Amino acid sequence: MSVFRMPPAFASTLAATALVLLVNCPVQAANWQGVIAGQNETIEIDKARIAGSAGGITGWSRIILGRDVKDPGGVYNEIHAQNLYDCAGRRFTTLRRAYFNGDTLVREEPVSRQRANKIQIGSIDERLLNEACRVHAASAAAAVANAASRSALDMQDPERATAMHADMRTLAEGARPRIVPVADASPKPVAPAAVAPAAPATAAPTPAGEKPRHIMLPAIDKAAADQAASSAGIKPGAAPASAPAPTPAKPGAKPEVKAVATAASQAAAKPTESASERRLRELQYATSGPRKTVIKKKPAPPPVAENPAADMHAHWSYEGAGAPANWGKLRSEYATCGTGQRQSPIDIRDGIKVSLEAIRFEYRPTQFRIVDNGHTLQVSVGEGMVMHVMGKRYELVQFHFHRPAEERVNGRLYDMVVHLVHKNDEGQLAVIAVLLEKGSEHPLIQTLWNNMPLEKDMEVMPTEPIDLMQLLPEIRSYWTYMGSLTTPPCTEGVLWMVMKQPLQVSADQISIFSRLYRNNARPVQPSNGRLIKESR
Repeated sequence: MSVFRMPPAFASTLAATALVLLVNCPVQAANWQGVIAGQNETIEIDKARIAGSAGGITGWSRIILGRDVKDPGGVYNEIHAQNLYDCAGRRFTTLRRAYFNGDTLVREEPVSRQRANKIQIGSIDERLLNEACRVHAASAAAAVANAASRSALDMQDPERATAMHADMRTLAEGARPRIVPVADASPKPVAPAAVAPAAPATAAPTPAGEKPRHIMLPAIDKAAADQAASSAGIKPGAAPASAPAPTPAKPGAKPEVKAVATAASQAAAKPTESASERRLRELQYATSGPRKTVIKKKPAPPPVAENPAADMHAHWSYEGAGAPANWGKLRSEYATCGTGQRQSPIDIRDGIKVSLEAIRFEYRPTQFRIVDNGHTLQVSVGEGMVMHVMGKRYELVQFHFHRPAEERVNGRLYDMVVHLVHKNDEGQLAVIAVLLEKGSEHPLIQTLWNNMPLEKDMEVMPTEPIDLMQLLPEIRSYWTYMGSLTTPPCTEGVLWMVMKQPLQVSADQISIFSRLYRNNARPVQPSNGRLIKESR
């Protein structure tokens, strides 16, 4: 039974979308975003609390009822629920529910029997899952980009301060430990343990103008430091000492001009370090040894995409790099779009006229939801909209529109088409295609246009019902063949039934749809010798 007190047609779908709230855990400020806006109820998802977990992605959503509901714990007007979403498997599991009266918690409870529910095409659950997966993927991509940016900064600036490891050495047996004061106050003398006499440690003299140091640095092997500096191409600074007197030349000896000139040029080529640079080098050599020369690596050039669709991030469309010709290259799941042998739509020709079974429709007036999903206007209806054909029962999942019509009949192109997508208990799909041509205004389509969403991905749930029998022609003879979905992933094994009698829509109604989608039709595909049957 639905907790939202919605009409029975929406009970099972909306009950599963009730949001879960972890009220016992601290959470950041909510960022609610509308997913579906009806006249009485509104469904929202909290983008701030979408996070990855071991089993998938957890997300919080809520339904604002627009009325008060009495409960043993009080009165509530909002239901929050936490769902675990499996983006790859297209499933969700409700974990917890909480009931609120505004911002006041009335009661909360975990779901006792948690089970994974399969996402139905065109359902509210699908909208919530798509939004949760999209937000989490964007956050993950931003985290990767930030990490790459920090790594790039480290490569560009190898001189950035990093941790320096101390030189740890074991005290030689018999050596005298040295007590080093670290406080500013004068240290109290401490009597060392009786050990064998050892050479006293020699502290480096304090340079003029500096305060006495209480932490004594280890003795510096200046000869080794000068040797390391010389190997690095640096001329060590001369120690303050008087220059030795030149040795007088022997009588009759020839001056070695060439050798002196070479030595002078080599000495001039090496930069002479200042006193402060020399002191810093000696300190570095005494603590961590000579610094390693870091060679900056040039960043690798960006990879070149092998095909124009590689930069589309798996977004399909009807033009540009994501056009139908590239669908099979966008994602591995879409490969059938390019390799399938029973693809739709087709140009219907040379059908075999036989006595086809009449399709039995069990449509009745129903409430509906309409959404602009970025590819078309799609309409979902309540449960129980059923048709029977070829001994099987199919239930209507959703219907949508294309302009121009995707199907052609003997080469003729129609203004629009409506596809009514059905599914049976075995998961098999069957599509009824009703061709639309310019003529008089169609009342049901006008009702849909009157409730057209103002933004993409925002569902509208009007209170006005529609009668789906108005979408069927009076004469229900048809063509039938086996084909595929006309959008990615282009799944094959779909039973197609194309009504032979078209319906009429006004020029204004066609123009209104073309304002949203000028062309959202897949080109006709090769029939590859498929059998086409038609009612005689």
